[in-house]
Amino acid sequence: MLEYGSTAYHQWRIVMNGRRWSSAFIADALALDFLNASAPPPHSKIEAMGTGDDLMAWLATANLASREELEAVRTMAVPGELDAIAVQARALGEWFRGFIYDHQGRPLTSVTIKKLQPLNRILERDLQFGQVDAQLGLRNRHRSPGLIWRSQRRWRSPDSLLLPIAHAMAELVCEEDFTHVRECNGPNCTLLFLDRTRGHARRWCSMASCGNRAKQATHRETARDDN
Repeated sequence: MLEYGSTAYHQWRIVMNGRRWSSAFIADALALDFLNASAPPPHSKIEAMGTGDDLMAWLATANLASREELEAVRTMAVPGELDAIAVQARALGEWFRGFIYDHQGRPLTSVTIKKLQPLNRILERDLQFGQVDAQLGLRNRHRSPGLIWRSQRRWRSPDSLLLPIAHAMAELVCEEDFTHVRECNGPNCTLLFLDRTRGHARRWCSMASCGNRAKQATHRETARDDN
């Protein structure tokens, strides 16, 4: 357990506040954002996910677990265990990246269920439940405060950190059209995204990075041709 007020605790809070991962959420699908964070392209501003702290920081920034839940998981872990879970998370990401490369650009069919058994084996460990809770400040036609359904999870061990990632992957394969899963067209960029644009014409992970570089390259080529 990190001692409150210590330098290590302060650094942990900085990471948990999401400063490392503020640029990583460009995919419009959390499962793809995880892949982008776990194996970003060379020279990317996104930091590669290497340690257990990195994994927990990403989960907090993605709102897949609260800081209180993550710090409770930390108290369960023996030395080195969280780093080992991060290795498992990256292995899960590499497996899922391979699945995406095999199937992106076309709708998934029921035949693919055979290839998704590694994901189902992780999901079957989950101890998730729902609860009715008060949403303070919410007014509706019938009552105030309003009521809201909240999904909760029992974090029984550090390897539970894999569960929200697996859920995000399951949501992607079950709820989204793989026809619109794309890889950035930027040279040497491997970032993935879900194209939700009208007309599905998105080409870049971000117009601020690869999109602008492509425009500048086109402008330079046009200028050379004009000369």
